[in-house]
Amino acid sequence: MKTLRILAIDDHEMTMLGYKFILERIVFDDYNILVDTANSFEQGKAKIEDSVSSFNYDIIFLDIQLFPPNEDQPHNGEDLGILARNLVPTSKIVFMSSFSDNYRINSILKSVDPDGYLVKTDIDPKTLEQAVRTVLKEPPYYSPKALGAIRKKMANDLSLDENDKKILYHLSIGTKTKDLENHIKLSSSSIENRKRHLKTLFGTEKENDLALIVAAKNRGFI
Repeated sequence: MKTLRILAIDDHEMTMLGYKFILERIVFDDYNILVDTANSFEQGKAKIEDSVSSFNYDIIFLDIQLFPPNEDQPHNGEDLGILARNLVPTSKIVFMSSFSDNYRINSILKSVDPDGYLVKTDIDPKTLEQAVRTVLKEPPYYSPKALGAIRKKMANDLSLDENDKKILYHLSIGTKTKDLENHIKLSSSSIENRKRHLKTLFGTEKENDLALIVAAKNRGFI
C-alpha cells in the first residue's frame, strides 16, 4: 500500500490535531495517509526544507496567520507557500484559513497559485476528504466561501493596480489615512490623489471613506 504524505501547519495545536485525526481516517483507494504537523512558521519551514532531501509531501496544508493576532508577524503562511512552490514544486499546496475576504484570497492566488483554498468555517470531515481527493486528481479545490470570493472578484469591471487595492484594504481594516504611508510605498499626496480617484471610480466622490469601503466590498475588491 502506498503512503500519502501530508504536512499540516497551523499555530492552533488543537485545530491541527483535529485535521490530523480526520485525514488519517480517510479511506482513500490504495493509500495509507500519514499526516505530519508543525505549529509555527519555523517548524513548518524546517519540515519543508528537510523534505527536499528526503521525501516530498504530497499535500501541504497551510494556515495564513501563524502568530497570535496581537503579535508582530514577520512571516506567515503565504511566505511558506511561496517557499514550498520554489523548493518542492511537486507538492500540492492548500490554504486553510479563517481569512475569507476577497483581497486576501486573491492576493494568495496571485502570489502562490495554490492547489486549493478552504475557509475554516467551511471545513468539516466531508470537505477535507473532498479537498484531498480533488487536489490529488484534478485541482484546484475551493470551499464555498473561497469560491464566492473568487467569483465576486472575477465579476468586477474596474481595473485597479496593487497600490489602489492596498489602500482599499488598509482603509477597510481601520488604518488611518495618515498612516497609510507605513504600508504603501507612496507619498501622502499620492495616496490622497489615489483616494480621490477611487471615490470617483466607485461613485462615492461626495461621501466619506466608509462609503468608499462599502462600495469596494460590494464590488469584491476587499
